[in-house]
Amino acid sequence: MPADLHPRLLRGFVATAETLHFGQAAQRLHVAQQALSRDVRTLERLLGRELFARTTRSVALTAAGERLLPQARRFLALQDEMLAPPGGGPVLVDLNSAVTGEDLTVDRILAAARAADPGLQLMARYHGGLAAGARELLAERLDVSFGWFNGLPAVLREQLAHVPVRLEQVALLLPESHLLAGRAVIRLAELVGHPVDICAGNPATTEWAAFGERLLGAHGLTAAPPLAPPVGPAETARYLAQHAVPMLTTTGGPQLPGVVTRPLVEPVPLTLVSLVRRPGPPADGVALLIDQAGQLAAAEGWLTRPPGCWLAAEDEVLLAGA
Repeated sequence: MPADLHPRLLRGFVATAETLHFGQAAQRLHVAQQALSRDVRTLERLLGRELFARTTRSVALTAAGERLLPQARRFLALQDEMLAPPGGGPVLVDLNSAVTGEDLTVDRILAAARAADPGLQLMARYHGGLAAGARELLAERLDVSFGWFNGLPAVLREQLAHVPVRLEQVALLLPESHLLAGRAVIRLAELVGHPVDICAGNPATTEWAAFGERLLGAHGLTAAPPLAPPVGPAETARYLAQHAVPMLTTTGGPQLPGVVTRPLVEPVPLTLVSLVRRPGPPADGVALLIDQAGQLAAAEGWLTRPPGCWLAAEDEVLLAGA
């Protein structure tokens, strides 16, 4: 008789497959990394095949793992549907990361929606980036995510709906010891000879890496080699101090110890943040988020382009048709 397969094992497998990082997957599932590793080994033993190729520096799906991933997602989505309470549950909103800042777009939209209707259940989730959030949206384990929509593969964009929300100014995170850290702003031309970390080693943020490639390529600049990504403010500060490479970010984010944020100028690069969801009539909570995002955008000119700015060609087209 075939052995029973506990859904917990499949959840651990899917989280690890989507992050390709046992530590990040364990954090997403709120379990110890050792317990997650044990569950993955148990699943491999039950199935009689290796699902991951592991080295001391990387984790990758094997061919068997690639085949299992869509099956596991369908299984878990069905289980979630069966266990969902009548009338639906809370609206799950992906804020990308758990860090906070004085002017983070996603935090402000969620706070405004909660204030507008305290009775609605709007629950924050932290999937790391829009690439990871898009997968959760399609698996119906998430209702809203945010990020650079044009950085998603076309096959994902075709299955999702989006609303342009804000043009955010692009900046750099630098360790205080970096040569450019003393500038109030950094001209793009000053980055010649300074490779920029675009988080290319993070599978959860491939859309941000795609944006970084567009920006750097348009100005003759280079990206730093991919590295295992840090998780959380403290780890990010250590990572920047250790590697001493500027990291692409946006303004309005958190203050990290030993780290400075410097806006980029000449020209001022902007990234278009969109609210991303599944197509169709939005649920009440999703509609409220869209409404509050629109009100903030109108009141504060979030979609107004300042003079002397740079915008990716894809965003030019998207805004022209919005």
